[in-house]
Amino acid sequence: MKSGREPFRFVTASYLIRICGHRAVNLREFAAALRVCPDASIFHHTFQSLERHHYASFSNDFAQWVLASCNEPALAERLAAIDIRDCTSIAVLRNSLEGAVQAYLERHPVSPDHAVSQPFYFCESLEFTEQRNEEARTLAELAEGIGRISLQTLHHHFINSRLRLHLETNDFSHWIRNSLEQPELAGKLDRIDIYMNTLDGLRQEILRTLESWVRR
Repeated sequence: MKSGREPFRFVTASYLIRICGHRAVNLREFAAALRVCPDASIFHHTFQSLERHHYASFSNDFAQWVLASCNEPALAERLAAIDIRDCTSIAVLRNSLEGAVQAYLERHPVSPDHAVSQPFYFCESLEFTEQRNEEARTLAELAEGIGRISLQTLHHHFINSRLRLHLETNDFSHWIRNSLEQPELAGKLDRIDIYMNTLDGLRQEILRTLESWVRR
């Protein structure tokens, strides 16, 4: 079985959520905060919120708040319809979110200062990692490692890594493409639906994809 030029190194990851200093009590303040909040906050409330909102109609925190606290279902639908997989950077994702909110406010001038039931607090996830004494040099070893790691570590390598890699891929695909030189398999992992899978479901789908190639 082919070995990679460099080994894949697993880490142990854990997360601490903190409020990053921006909040909104109406849609006008929400629109303003979207423009200036940290990139990590945009990422937290979209990519990292997927696990909290799996199978919900609105899969990001922004859409959930606009629906539940602002009672603006039309805007919530627009925010939820933004497919984060099509965004190649946080800047592109931020612009899409801002554009949806601004377009809505222009058509609904009464909405911006409408009272909400709860403020929106912009948060971000602080990630803490530690190198594990575990490496993979082949697809089989990679699959074995993925089967053992915690769900938080899976989140680090498969979802949170998108921020480090400009949202285009994940750590597993990046290694498979660049170290094992198997771009077709890397592309298959990139196309796994992160919307309709729980983290455990993601693990099982990743393993099924890898195992079909290990047997080749």
